[in-house]
Amino acid sequence: MTYPVARPRRLRRTPALRRLVAETRLHAADLVLPMFVKDELTEPVPLTSMPGVLQHTRDSLRRAAAEAVAAGVGGLMVFGIPARRDAVGTAATDPDGILNVALADLAAEVGGDTVLMADLCLDEFTDHGHCGVLAADGSVDNDATLLRYRDMALAQAAAGADLVGTSGMMDGQVAAVRDALDGAGHLDTGVFAYAAKYASAFYGPFREAVDSALQGDRRTYQQDPANRRESAREVALDVAEGADLVMVKPAMSYLDVLSDTVAAVDVPVAAYQVSGEYAMISAAAERGWIDRDRAITESLLGIRRAGAQIVLTYWATEVATRLQAEGAA
Repeated sequence: MTYPVARPRRLRRTPALRRLVAETRLHAADLVLPMFVKDELTEPVPLTSMPGVLQHTRDSLRRAAAEAVAAGVGGLMVFGIPARRDAVGTAATDPDGILNVALADLAAEVGGDTVLMADLCLDEFTDHGHCGVLAADGSVDNDATLLRYRDMALAQAAAGADLVGTSGMMDGQVAAVRDALDGAGHLDTGVFAYAAKYASAFYGPFREAVDSALQGDRRTYQQDPANRRESAREVALDVAEGADLVMVKPAMSYLDVLSDTVAAVDVPVAAYQVSGEYAMISAAAERGWIDRDRAITESLLGIRRAGAQIVLTYWATEVATRLQAEGAA
């Protein structure tokens, strides 16, 4: 009998061997928790499409943030839902608006122990649900929107954000925000650019999370899922305009884009495991079709294996807590 010369299975034989030779690992500090805070709530509200995720009150947001930080989560990305909306998203730049007061709350509560990030986009604040100001013909006015983004950046920096997340996919948004921050003396506030953000069906549950008013879609400014090379241009522009970090969104259906981005830039690269990805795993697990914990871990490992240094995931606190218990945080 001729025996195999190579036996790769030797290194898979025991959990200890598999752990020793693992090429990709999860660390709590690499995870960012997206969080939703809603104006005028008296109790947190569970999301039906995202089991375990809440629309927070200011108080419950502080508690959840402290829990995440205690578990070792690396950062928090905060989204605000105002009580009142208008055509230009006035509440986004109001110092007393829900997102800005929540950022100030968190800066006071956990600001020295985590990276505080703010979503810099108008969609949660406009009565039409688009990410910018509308022109007379109903299209999104790119350059008028940049003026609003500049003001948002200043409001978020003043409230205590370490990083502002430019997620609207307007041309020139990073340059506009960087110029506004620098001009106001916020030289240390970083820009976390959603550089490759696709017009994805996987954002569906997020619309519930932010009580979206959107009619129609965002395909005139978010990227076409058919395109890969286009992302290289978008990412390069954002880095040239001063982005400190860049992001690919969504994650799991765009791992090729994520890998391309990691190879092309010399700034940290993140990926966002979006609401639809969370919902699919949760729904399948609830029906007993998949092993929930293994599926969560496998999905995150896939994103990290593709090169993401940072992963935004709604499971951040849960996974960090598990890693901490396993001594792997």
